[in-house]
Amino acid sequence: MYPKAAPRGSNVSAPPRTRRLSVAFLLAPRFTLVAFSAFVDALRLAADEGDSSRPIDCDWQVLSQDMQPITASCGLKVSPTSPLVDPTQFDYIVVVGGLLPHLKLDPELSNFIQHAAARRVPLIGICTAPFILARLGLMENRRSCVSWYVASDFAEEFPGLPFSSEELFIDEGDRLSCAGGTSVVHLAAHLIERHCDKARAAKALRIMIEHTQLPAQTPQPLPPLMQQTSDTRVRKAILLIERHISTPVSAEFIAQHVNISVRHLERLFLAEVGMTPVAFAVKLRMATAYNLLVTTQAPILDIALECGFLSNSHFSRSFKQTFGKKPSQVREEECAHQHS
Repeated sequence: MYPKAAPRGSNVSAPPRTRRLSVAFLLAPRFTLVAFSAFVDALRLAADEGDSSRPIDCDWQVLSQDMQPITASCGLKVSPTSPLVDPTQFDYIVVVGGLLPHLKLDPELSNFIQHAAARRVPLIGICTAPFILARLGLMENRRSCVSWYVASDFAEEFPGLPFSSEELFIDEGDRLSCAGGTSVVHLAAHLIERHCDKARAAKALRIMIEHTQLPAQTPQPLPPLMQQTSDTRVRKAILLIERHISTPVSAEFIAQHVNISVRHLERLFLAEVGMTPVAFAVKLRMATAYNLLVTTQAPILDIALECGFLSNSHFSRSFKQTFGKKPSQVREEECAHQHS
């Protein structure tokens, strides 16, 4: 169906040597540039001695159905290096996602991904690409790693699929996924260590100013409005609380999720953030509500419901107890400030 290997786009020749890791990239329209470039640079730095960039131990291609430049979300364009070729010549096919509203692949690319899956070529979805793989029916019975920023979108579109917005990346053998951003560097290092060796993975990380390789289970950085903590269990609990901000969960549910007792969880929270999990959840809900009041024009009742309050009156009372003002007063003051 597809031709064999196409010549690399680079004009840098490599010595005749069998490469240990070969990766093909498929870039979605409005893809995230840093997710792509970080992965490629990790491969480049591991592929050769020093900084010569010769593709000796690692090889990479940007595949395309029409060989036209692909525009990133920042507006820059990347030129493909190869047409669609036999996917079995690669160790991995990496799909790079980007802006959700533009996350639609050309049918030929979608067919290529499904063909690669049928030929048992491992697929990697980074940034929002797990949405693409899920839409193609390729994430059944597999967990997807997505950024906390789009976790609610994934849950809404794929209510039956398991996912995590806690880890940096997930490796399930034939399907790998990564939240995107600089976490891509650690996924790339994970693969470099597997196919090349630990020294090459460490070298790439050092040159990219990363102190050490982070394991897949490392929690993602906490979203805005959240306390910083070094305890992995607390970080996971905070991410869980953030995901359930509109439907608050109990301390028992949180403790079970992070595999510790409620009492231990409460002790950890008191030590790390100075309050119980329940108190922290209330604080986060109120902070989120305040932010929505001053940054959006959403009706106050909608904000109340989004932040887990069952009625406008309950929300108003709780808000005033926290901030000393009613939600309507904060909204009015913000409008007056914008027009002053």
